[in-house]
Amino acid sequence: MPDHDFSIVGLFLAADPVVKGVMILLLAASMACWAIILEKSMALARAKAQARAFEAAVAGGGGLDTVFSGLPAAIAAAGRHEWHDFDPGESRTEQRERLERAMRTAMSEELRRLDGHLPVLATVGSSAPFVGLFGTVWGIMRSFVAIAGANDTSLAVVAPGIAEALFATAIGLVAAIPAVVAYNALTSGLGRLSQRLSVAIGRLAGQAVRSRSLPHRVAAE
Repeated sequence: MPDHDFSIVGLFLAADPVVKGVMILLLAASMACWAIILEKSMALARAKAQARAFEAAVAGGGGLDTVFSGLPAAIAAAGRHEWHDFDPGESRTEQRERLERAMRTAMSEELRRLDGHLPVLATVGSSAPFVGLFGTVWGIMRSFVAIAGANDTSLAVVAPGIAEALFATAIGLVAAIPAVVAYNALTSGLGRLSQRLSVAIGRLAGQAVRSRSLPHRVAAE
């Protein structure tokens, strides 16, 4: 029997067509995941830098008319829109709640954009090992069929087919592990970003309400 090529390329080329298809699918999923991971990591890093600038401006007394960039710009724009829609009959508490609600809605919309495609990571992370396992089961089944046909159970006959099949499981894990780790890290980062922005929004709304002169305050104030 000729020597079998146990290199990565050799295992791929010698694999059963179904197993080979599973490998190609998993490799494509892995490349898509890495593209999402890189893009979302850079976007989250930019958003964190913008959030730090937003927090610093608010802490320094900046108001709704402060010029922000990126995600905070959309938040401030939503606040300015509500600010101009002034009802003299509102209490300061009502004004603040309306401002915060508008800015938090804008924040949620912007964070949803950052969250886009993250479910792909979750899907690959949960399904890739099972897809790889399917390839392994199929490959081992085909190997046993070949063993039965050759009427030879020596290791030289069994090893190549089983190695090709197990390679599919390995690729499934290679695709799944980074996807799961990145998904958890990115979602945690987005959660912390949301908390930081929410605190800054509350402070900004409070400062805006306190700075307004209200000649028509209601008696309750």
